Amino acid sequence: MNKLPETVFKALSDSTRLRCLTLLCQEGELCVCELTHAIQMPQPKVSRHLALLRESGIVADHRRGQWIFYRINPDLPVWVRDILERTAREIAPTEPFVRDHERLTTMAERPGATCVV
Repeated sequence: MNKLPETVFKALSDSTRLRCLTLLCQEGELCVCELTHAIQMPQPKVSRHLALLRESGIVADHRRGQWIFYRINPDLPVWVRDILERTAREIAPTEPFVRDHERLTTMAERPGATCVV
């Protein structure tokens, strides 16, 4: 995986991707439906942004039952993980990130908590 700085900063430059990445840094792993619920955007739009992040190697995914779960790619270079984690930590207490996290934590029947592996 070749992580050029442009790829990382391009991913962070879009508000939808930044919101998804922030939630993934906070939660570790989320399914598409959790992300769509949290950021209040249509599933096709969120999936399109997640596909771009997956193709760039920033996130990894796996299927568990009927759900596809995403997480920050554990094979990222340290400098990329540092940027993502620092960015998420610094912006998490601001809007819309606070609201996104509140919606996620109050989501009923979250697949991450209820699906059977």
